[in-house]
Amino acid sequence: MEKRQRRAFGIFSDIRNNRTSYLLVLPAMIYTFIFGYMTYPYMVIAFQRFNYTKGIFNSEWVGLENFEFFFRSYKAVTVTFNTIFLNVLFIVFGTLTALIISLMLNELRKKLFVKISQSVMLFPHFISWIVVSYVLYAFFSMDMGIVNQMLNALGIASVNWYTEPEVWPAILTAMHVWKGAGMSAVIYLATIAGIDETLYEAAQIDGANRWQMCLRITIPLMMPTVVILTLLSMGKIMYGDFGMIYALVGDNGTLYSTTDIIDTYVFRSLRQIGDPSEAMAVGLFQSVVGFILVFGTNAITRKFFKDGALY
Repeated sequence: MEKRQRRAFGIFSDIRNNRTSYLLVLPAMIYTFIFGYMTYPYMVIAFQRFNYTKGIFNSEWVGLENFEFFFRSYKAVTVTFNTIFLNVLFIVFGTLTALIISLMLNELRKKLFVKISQSVMLFPHFISWIVVSYVLYAFFSMDMGIVNQMLNALGIASVNWYTEPEVWPAILTAMHVWKGAGMSAVIYLATIAGIDETLYEAAQIDGANRWQMCLRITIPLMMPTVVILTLLSMGKIMYGDFGMIYALVGDNGTLYSTTDIIDTYVFRSLRQIGDPSEAMAVGLFQSVVGFILVFGTNAITRKFFKDGALY
């Protein structure tokens, strides 16, 4: 009992001593509480035939019937594969690109150039995917696209890229990396900034060059951060980037074989059906799989690389 009282007193004491910091984080805490924890009771509608007039307590229970909407669909395997495959591409190439950018910027000595480069790389992160879709169209348009103009200059016939599903995983990956790698690089740069400078000084005294210090000091000390961010990404591997896919691909059925993900498929289906119970069932399925992946990946990480585990 005394231990609990001391713990509670310590929490209130910390809040009193750091009022400004807690005030800054308060909006995020309220947002998370309302749209995160307060929505948990509504997960029960995944097992109901939800009726808006009856509410979650009086709607009819149907068990696992809502899950059949997705699992019995002939596209369930395709969209699940596309979701996982695209997310793996995003994680692998996004992480590698961010690492390379952060290491390159860390080696530069012109601070003004580094600041300008960071600002330029962060800029795409704040651009709407709708705007990006028009930029992409300017590159891959059949008639006036920059890519086709370059092909024509080389004597190659124009390609209608919006009817070629095979190339779109690469296009989507390039767009995702272009838009997000700059922000991820900032996180890795912050990690590098926290590395003890005496390690580099000792290595320099021992005769190590910049490449050797990067290989033996910087990269190994960055790995815990890399692993943690990858673990967090694994939790969302069953969630596609709906905003990106729908903005860049839209309702172009020609490209569905390689770009249609769970989120866009469910959105199109429920736009016609309008049943929130089926949407919740698919969302619950994605969350459970994400939890299992994070838990399992963290267990494997803790066994082979303890410093990189979340818990």
